Amino acid sequence: MSTQTATAALPAAAVKEKRNDKSRTKSAGRINAGYFFKILLTVSGFIIAILVNIFFPQKAAVVFKEYILTAFGLAFHITINDAYVFITAVLAVGFLVSGLIALRDKDSRKKYSKKAYFRFALGIALAVWDIGGTKLQLFAQPFFPGPAQVVEAYLADSDYIVQNTLYSLRLYAAGFSCGVLLGVGTGILIGWFPKVYYWVFPVLKITGVVPAVAWMPFALTLLPNSFTAAVFLIVICAWFQIAFLTAQGIQSVPKQTYEAARILGSSPVDMIFHVAIPHAMPDIFTGIGSANAMAFTTLVMSEMLGQPGGLGYYINQSKVWSAYYKVLAAIVIMAVLFSLINHILGRIQKHALRWQEGVIKK
Repeated sequence: MSTQTATAALPAAAVKEKRNDKSRTKSAGRINAGYFFKILLTVSGFIIAILVNIFFPQKAAVVFKEYILTAFGLAFHITINDAYVFITAVLAVGFLVSGLIALRDKDSRKKYSKKAYFRFALGIALAVWDIGGTKLQLFAQPFFPGPAQVVEAYLADSDYIVQNTLYSLRLYAAGFSCGVLLGVGTGILIGWFPKVYYWVFPVLKITGVVPAVAWMPFALTLLPNSFTAAVFLIVICAWFQIAFLTAQGIQSVPKQTYEAARILGSSPVDMIFHVAIPHAMPDIFTGIGSANAMAFTTLVMSEMLGQPGGLGYYINQSKVWSAYYKVLAAIVIMAVLFSLINHILGRIQKHALRWQEGVIKK
Protein backbone atom coordinates (compact mmCIF):
# COMPACT_ATOMS: atom_id res chain seq x y z
CA MET A 1 0.00 0.00 0.00
CA SER A 2 2.84 2.35 0.89
CA THR A 3 4.49 1.56 -2.44
CA GLN A 4 1.31 2.50 -4.32
CA THR A 5 1.06 5.75 -2.33
CA ALA A 6 4.66 6.63 -3.16
CA THR A 7 4.07 5.80 -6.82
CA ALA A 8 0.98 8.01 -6.89
CA ALA A 9 2.86 10.82 -5.20
CA LEU A 10 5.56 10.87 -7.90
CA PRO A 11 3.37 12.36 -10.67
CA ALA A 12 2.01 14.95 -8.21
CA ALA A 13 5.55 15.96 -7.23
CA ALA A 14 6.55 16.13 -10.89
CA VAL A 15 3.57 18.35 -11.68
CA LYS A 16 4.40 20.63 -8.74
CA GLU A 17 8.05 20.89 -9.82
CA LYS A 18 6.95 21.67 -13.37
CA ARG A 19 4.70 24.46 -12.07
CA ASN A 20 7.60 25.83 -10.02
CA ASP A 21 9.83 25.79 -13.12
CA LYS A 22 7.19 27.71 -15.08
CA SER A 23 6.85 30.21 -12.24
CA ARG A 24 10.63 30.72 -12.09
CA THR A 25 10.76 31.13 -15.87
CA LYS A 26 8.01 33.78 -15.79
CA SER A 27 9.73 35.55 -12.89
CA ALA A 28 13.07 35.54 -14.74
CA GLY A 29 11.32 36.87 -17.84
CA ARG A 30 9.81 39.73 -15.84
CA ILE A 31 13.20 40.50 -14.29
CA ASN A 32 14.91 40.51 -17.69
CA ALA A 33 12.19 42.71 -19.19
CA GLY A 34 12.50 45.16 -16.32
CA TYR A 35 16.29 45.19 -16.56
CA PHE A 36 16.28 45.75 -20.32
CA PHE A 37 13.89 48.65 -19.73
CA LYS A 38 16.48 50.15 -17.34
CA ILE A 39 19.17 49.80 -20.04
CA LEU A 40 16.88 51.40 -22.63
CA LEU A 41 16.01 54.19 -20.19
CA THR A 42 19.70 54.88 -19.52
CA VAL A 43 20.64 55.04 -23.19
CA SER A 44 17.55 56.98 -24.26
CA GLY A 45 18.53 60.01 -22.17
CA PHE A 46 21.78 60.42 -24.09
CA ILE A 47 20.08 59.67 -27.41
CA ILE A 48 17.61 62.47 -26.67
CA ALA A 49 20.56 64.79 -25.98
CA ILE A 50 22.09 63.88 -29.37
CA LEU A 51 18.78 64.32 -31.23
CA VAL A 52 18.24 67.71 -29.58
CA ASN A 53 21.69 68.81 -30.71
CA ILE A 54 21.07 67.66 -34.29
CA PHE A 55 17.49 68.80 -34.86
CA PHE A 56 16.99 71.77 -32.55
CA PRO A 57 17.70 74.94 -34.60
CA GLN A 58 20.78 76.98 -33.74
CA LYS A 59 19.44 80.47 -32.99
CA ALA A 60 22.36 82.05 -31.12
CA ALA A 61 25.43 83.26 -33.01
CA VAL A 62 27.91 80.69 -31.74
CA VAL A 63 31.10 79.99 -33.70
CA PHE A 64 31.85 76.27 -33.80
CA LYS A 65 35.62 76.26 -34.17
CA GLU A 66 37.27 73.45 -36.08
CA TYR A 67 40.26 71.49 -34.82
CA ILE A 68 42.50 68.87 -36.36
CA LEU A 69 43.00 65.68 -34.38
CA THR A 70 45.62 63.10 -35.30
CA ALA A 71 45.28 59.41 -34.47
CA PHE A 72 46.99 56.35 -35.97
CA GLY A 73 48.72 58.58 -38.50
CA LEU A 74 45.42 60.04 -39.72
CA ALA A 75 44.19 63.63 -39.42
CA PHE A 76 40.54 64.31 -38.53
CA HIS A 77 38.81 67.67 -38.90
CA ILE A 78 36.24 68.08 -36.14
CA THR A 79 34.23 71.00 -34.81
CA ILE A 80 33.57 71.51 -31.12
CA ASN A 81 29.92 70.59 -31.67
CA ASP A 82 30.91 67.35 -33.42
CA ALA A 83 33.18 66.56 -30.49
CA TYR A 84 30.32 67.08 -28.03
CA VAL A 85 28.03 64.76 -30.02
CA PHE A 86 30.81 62.16 -30.20
CA ILE A 87 31.41 62.27 -26.42
CA THR A 88 27.67 61.92 -25.76
CA ALA A 89 27.49 58.95 -28.13
CA VAL A 90 30.47 57.34 -26.39
CA LEU A 91 28.68 57.72 -23.05
CA ALA A 92 25.55 56.10 -24.48
CA VAL A 93 27.49 53.18 -25.93
CA GLY A 94 29.54 52.80 -22.76
CA PHE A 95 26.44 52.58 -20.54
CA LEU A 96 24.82 50.17 -23.02
CA VAL A 97 27.83 47.85 -22.99
CA SER A 98 28.20 48.02 -19.20
CA GLY A 99 24.49 47.18 -18.84
CA LEU A 100 24.83 44.13 -21.10
CA ILE A 101 27.94 42.98 -19.22
CA ALA A 102 26.05 43.31 -15.91
CA LEU A 103 23.53 40.71 -17.17
CA ARG A 104 25.88 37.98 -15.97
CA ASP A 105 25.66 38.91 -12.29
CA LYS A 106 22.64 39.63 -10.07
CA ASP A 107 24.45 42.19 -7.88
CA SER A 108 25.78 44.02 -10.93
CA ARG A 109 22.27 44.17 -12.40
CA LYS A 110 20.94 45.60 -9.16
CA LYS A 111 23.65 48.30 -9.05
CA TYR A 112 23.10 49.20 -12.70
CA SER A 113 19.31 49.36 -12.32
CA LYS A 114 19.55 51.50 -9.20
CA LYS A 115 21.11 54.43 -11.11
CA ALA A 116 19.19 54.08 -14.38
CA TYR A 117 16.84 57.00 -13.64
CA PHE A 118 19.76 59.23 -12.68
CA ARG A 119 21.56 58.45 -15.95
CA PHE A 120 18.40 59.24 -17.90
CA ALA A 121 18.12 62.54 -16.03
CA LEU A 122 21.77 63.24 -16.83
CA GLY A 123 21.07 62.87 -20.55
CA ILE A 124 18.05 65.19 -20.28
CA ALA A 125 20.17 67.69 -18.34
CA LEU A 126 22.71 67.67 -21.18
CA ALA A 127 19.91 68.39 -23.66
CA VAL A 128 18.60 71.30 -21.54
CA TRP A 129 22.13 72.64 -21.08
CA ASP A 130 22.72 72.41 -24.83
CA ILE A 131 19.54 74.38 -25.57
CA GLY A 132 20.08 77.02 -22.89
CA GLY A 133 23.84 77.40 -23.30
CA THR A 134 24.43 76.83 -27.02
CA LYS A 135 21.26 76.79 -29.14
CA LEU A 136 19.49 79.80 -27.61
CA GLN A 137 22.06 81.06 -25.07
CA LEU A 138 19.38 81.73 -22.48
CA PHE A 139 21.98 81.48 -19.73
CA ALA A 140 24.16 84.46 -18.87
CA GLN A 141 27.17 84.58 -21.16
CA PRO A 142 30.10 84.05 -21.01
CA PHE A 143 29.64 82.63 -17.50
CA PHE A 144 27.50 79.62 -18.49
CA PRO A 145 28.61 78.40 -21.92
CA GLY A 146 27.06 75.33 -23.51
CA PRO A 147 28.58 71.84 -23.48
CA ALA A 148 30.08 72.25 -26.95
CA GLN A 149 32.07 75.30 -25.80
CA VAL A 150 33.26 73.42 -22.70
CA VAL A 151 34.49 70.58 -24.92
CA GLU A 152 36.54 73.17 -26.82
CA ALA A 153 38.81 73.55 -23.78
CA TYR A 154 39.81 69.88 -24.06
CA LEU A 155 40.59 70.31 -27.75
CA ALA A 156 42.48 73.61 -27.42
CA ASP A 157 44.39 72.96 -24.16
CA SER A 158 44.59 69.17 -24.02
CA ASP A 159 48.30 68.94 -23.19
CA TYR A 160 48.14 71.79 -20.68
CA ILE A 161 45.08 70.32 -18.94
CA VAL A 162 46.77 66.92 -18.65
CA GLN A 163 49.89 68.59 -17.21
CA ASN A 164 47.86 70.45 -14.57
CA THR A 165 45.75 67.38 -13.76
CA LEU A 166 48.88 65.30 -13.10
CA TYR A 167 50.25 68.08 -10.90
CA SER A 168 47.04 68.06 -8.83
CA LEU A 169 47.11 64.27 -8.51
CA ARG A 170 50.75 64.30 -7.39
CA LEU A 171 50.05 66.99 -4.81
CA TYR A 172 46.92 65.28 -3.56
CA ALA A 173 48.55 61.83 -3.33
CA ALA A 174 51.50 63.18 -1.34
CA GLY A 175 49.37 65.20 1.09
CA PHE A 176 46.44 62.85 1.62
CA SER A 177 48.51 59.67 2.03
CA CYS A 178 50.68 61.38 4.66
CA GLY A 179 47.55 62.76 6.34
CA VAL A 180 45.97 59.30 6.53
CA LEU A 181 49.10 57.71 8.02
CA LEU A 182 49.59 60.51 10.54
CA GLY A 183 45.90 60.65 11.43
CA VAL A 184 45.47 56.91 11.97
CA GLY A 185 48.72 56.71 13.94
CA THR A 186 47.83 59.67 16.15
CA GLY A 187 44.31 58.37 16.68
CA ILE A 188 45.55 54.95 17.82
CA LEU A 189 47.99 56.54 20.29
CA ILE A 190 45.33 58.92 21.65
CA GLY A 191 42.73 56.20 21.95
CA TRP A 192 44.98 53.61 23.60
CA PHE A 193 47.34 55.52 25.89
CA PRO A 194 45.71 57.80 28.51
CA LYS A 195 48.86 59.95 28.87
CA VAL A 196 48.99 60.62 25.13
CA TYR A 197 45.29 61.48 25.24
CA TYR A 198 45.93 63.93 28.09
CA TRP A 199 48.65 65.86 26.20
CA VAL A 200 47.74 65.48 22.53
CA PHE A 201 43.93 65.51 22.41
CA PRO A 202 43.58 69.16 23.56
CA VAL A 203 46.06 70.20 20.88
CA LEU A 204 44.05 68.21 18.34
CA LYS A 205 40.81 69.92 19.38
CA ILE A 206 42.33 73.41 19.25
CA THR A 207 44.24 73.14 15.97
CA GLY A 208 41.79 70.84 14.20
CA VAL A 209 38.97 73.37 14.03
CA VAL A 210 41.18 75.99 12.37
CA PRO A 211 40.71 75.92 8.55
CA ALA A 212 43.81 74.49 6.89
CA VAL A 213 44.12 77.45 4.52
CA ALA A 214 44.61 79.74 7.53
CA TRP A 215 48.02 78.12 8.05
CA MET A 216 49.15 79.02 4.51
CA PRO A 217 51.20 82.15 5.40
CA PHE A 218 53.19 80.15 7.97
CA ALA A 219 53.58 77.20 5.59
CA LEU A 220 54.86 79.38 2.74
CA THR A 221 57.31 81.12 5.10
CA LEU A 222 58.69 78.12 6.98
CA LEU A 223 58.71 75.40 4.30
CA PRO A 224 61.21 75.34 1.40
CA ASN A 225 58.76 75.64 -1.53
CA SER A 226 55.09 76.04 -2.39
CA PHE A 227 54.63 72.32 -3.14
CA THR A 228 55.66 71.19 0.35
CA ALA A 229 53.56 74.02 1.81
CA ALA A 230 50.47 72.71 0.00
CA VAL A 231 51.27 69.14 1.11
CA PHE A 232 51.47 70.41 4.70
CA LEU A 233 48.05 72.06 4.41
CA ILE A 234 46.45 68.88 3.05
CA VAL A 235 48.10 66.82 5.83
CA ILE A 236 46.77 69.19 8.50
CA CYS A 237 43.32 69.11 6.93
CA ALA A 238 43.15 65.29 6.84
CA TRP A 239 44.89 64.73 10.18
CA PHE A 240 42.19 66.20 12.43
CA GLN A 241 39.22 64.27 11.05
CA ILE A 242 40.99 60.93 10.82
CA ALA A 243 42.76 61.16 14.19
CA PHE A 244 39.60 62.25 16.02
CA LEU A 245 37.40 59.45 14.65
CA THR A 246 40.15 56.82 14.98
CA ALA A 247 40.59 57.69 18.66
CA GLN A 248 36.82 57.56 19.11
CA GLY A 249 36.71 54.10 17.53
CA ILE A 250 39.57 52.78 19.68
CA GLN A 251 37.95 54.09 22.88
CA SER A 252 34.55 52.60 22.02
CA VAL A 253 35.75 48.97 22.21
CA PRO A 254 33.79 47.19 25.01
CA LYS A 255 35.86 46.18 28.04
CA GLN A 256 34.48 42.65 27.81
CA THR A 257 36.20 42.26 24.44
CA TYR A 258 39.58 43.15 25.94
CA GLU A 259 38.98 40.83 28.90
CA ALA A 260 38.11 37.95 26.57
CA ALA A 261 41.24 38.60 24.51
CA ARG A 262 43.38 38.77 27.67
CA ILE A 263 41.96 35.45 28.92
CA LEU A 264 42.84 33.87 25.57
CA GLY A 265 46.46 34.97 26.05
CA SER A 266 46.64 38.12 23.93
CA SER A 267 49.44 40.58 24.67
CA PRO A 268 48.84 44.37 24.71
CA VAL A 269 50.28 44.60 21.18
CA ASP A 270 47.93 41.82 20.00
CA MET A 271 44.97 43.62 21.54
CA ILE A 272 45.89 46.82 19.68
CA PHE A 273 46.26 45.21 16.26
CA HIS A 274 43.73 42.38 16.51
CA VAL A 275 41.02 43.87 18.73
CA ALA A 276 41.12 47.67 18.93
CA ILE A 277 42.01 48.55 15.33
CA PRO A 278 39.59 46.07 13.67
CA HIS A 279 36.80 47.33 15.94
CA ALA A 280 37.66 50.95 15.04
CA MET A 281 37.79 50.31 11.27
CA PRO A 282 34.28 51.71 10.53
CA ASP A 283 35.17 54.94 12.37
CA ILE A 284 38.57 55.10 10.63
CA PHE A 285 36.98 54.86 7.19
CA THR A 286 34.33 57.42 8.14
CA GLY A 287 37.15 59.79 9.05
CA ILE A 288 39.02 59.05 5.82
CA GLY A 289 35.87 59.72 3.77
CA SER A 290 35.23 63.05 5.50
CA ALA A 291 38.90 64.04 5.27
CA ASN A 292 38.95 63.18 1.57
CA ALA A 293 36.35 65.84 0.72
CA MET A 294 38.06 68.47 2.88
CA ALA A 295 41.51 67.60 1.50
CA PHE A 296 40.27 67.96 -2.08
CA THR A 297 38.84 71.40 -1.25
CA THR A 298 42.12 72.42 0.40
CA LEU A 299 44.03 71.16 -2.63
CA VAL A 300 42.09 73.40 -5.03
CA MET A 301 42.31 76.44 -2.74
CA SER A 302 46.05 76.04 -2.24
CA GLU A 303 46.54 75.76 -6.00
CA MET A 304 44.55 78.95 -6.53
CA LEU A 305 46.56 80.85 -3.93
CA GLY A 306 50.14 79.89 -4.54
CA GLN A 307 50.93 76.88 -6.77
CA PRO A 308 52.68 76.96 -10.15
CA GLY A 309 50.33 74.30 -11.51
CA GLY A 310 47.25 72.21 -10.88
CA LEU A 311 43.58 72.42 -11.79
CA GLY A 312 43.03 75.24 -9.27
CA TYR A 313 45.83 77.18 -10.91
CA TYR A 314 44.28 76.49 -14.34
CA ILE A 315 40.91 77.82 -13.10
CA ASN A 316 42.51 80.96 -11.71
CA GLN A 317 44.42 81.54 -14.92
CA SER A 318 41.32 81.02 -17.09
CA LYS A 319 39.23 83.33 -14.90
CA VAL A 320 41.69 86.19 -15.45
CA TRP A 321 41.07 85.94 -19.21
CA SER A 322 37.29 85.45 -18.72
CA ALA A 323 37.58 82.02 -20.35
CA TYR A 324 34.77 80.55 -18.30
CA TYR A 325 34.36 77.57 -20.62
CA LYS A 326 37.83 76.49 -19.45
CA VAL A 327 36.79 76.99 -15.84
CA LEU A 328 33.82 74.65 -16.38
CA ALA A 329 36.07 72.15 -18.16
CA ALA A 330 38.38 72.05 -15.13
CA ILE A 331 35.40 71.67 -12.78
CA VAL A 332 34.19 68.66 -14.80
CA ILE A 333 37.63 67.05 -14.47
CA MET A 334 37.60 67.74 -10.72
CA ALA A 335 34.18 66.10 -10.39
CA VAL A 336 35.36 63.03 -12.29
CA LEU A 337 38.60 62.78 -10.28
CA PHE A 338 36.80 63.19 -6.94
CA SER A 339 34.23 60.55 -7.92
CA LEU A 340 37.01 58.19 -8.97
CA ILE A 341 38.92 58.71 -5.70
CA ASN A 342 35.71 58.16 -3.74
CA HIS A 343 35.07 54.96 -5.71
CA ILE A 344 38.57 53.64 -4.96
CA LEU A 345 38.20 54.45 -1.25
CA GLY A 346 34.78 52.77 -1.29
CA ARG A 347 36.21 49.59 -2.79
CA ILE A 348 39.00 49.52 -0.20
CA GLN A 349 36.45 50.09 2.58
CA LYS A 350 34.17 47.37 1.24
CA HIS A 351 37.05 44.89 1.21
CA ALA A 352 38.29 45.86 4.68
CA LEU A 353 34.77 45.78 6.17
CA ARG A 354 33.48 42.77 4.23
CA TRP A 355 32.37 41.24 7.54
CA GLN A 356 29.58 43.85 7.61
CA GLU A 357 27.85 42.33 4.56
CA GLY A 358 24.37 41.30 5.63
CA VAL A 359 24.87 42.72 9.14
CA ILE A 360 24.25 46.46 8.70
CA LYS A 361 21.51 48.28 6.79
CA LYS A 362 22.56 49.87 3.49
